[in-house]
Amino acid sequence: MKTRAGESGPDGLPYRPCVGIALVNRQGLVFLGRRRREAGPEHLEADGGHAWQMPQGGIDPGEDPYRAALRELYEETNVRSVALLAEAPDWYAYDLPQAVAGRSWRGRYRGQTQKWFALRFTGPDSEIDVAAPGGGWHKPEFESWRWEKLENLPDLIIPFKRPVYDQVVAAFRSVVVPG
Repeated sequence: MKTRAGESGPDGLPYRPCVGIALVNRQGLVFLGRRRREAGPEHLEADGGHAWQMPQGGIDPGEDPYRAALRELYEETNVRSVALLAEAPDWYAYDLPQAVAGRSWRGRYRGQTQKWFALRFTGPDSEIDVAAPGGGWHKPEFESWRWEKLENLPDLIIPFKRPVYDQVVAAFRSVVVPG
């Protein structure tokens, strides 16, 4: 599903504008974080096999999506050493399942519309700190992390986000390479 930031769905609820980041290491693998159980109500149905995702987060009012991506990446992983590889050509959206929609974001949104960026990680793995992200100023969203092949990501994500991950894989397949 493609939708622009700020568009509403058929039920009248808007999509929450958001960014997503495919952080790519020198071997051409992508950062994947395992969500903490308490990280958000949209992950209440996540089991051990589907609690993984790439960094993502909301865009503040008036904030440029690329700047939001850099901020969210730092707030979730502590990473600042990056170079832009690509920006997805479209906004990708997903709807929250009905059982989750009323609990997430106080029921104000039907889901998220996301602008995705592929970023080359240029620092050492020791820069990544999911236990004390954002220099220790932000609450951890991930309990662990790993590097993974891009094509494997859709099978590891919570099912309602898979169509977005399929689009991200298609958009970044040519840039997620060793470098």
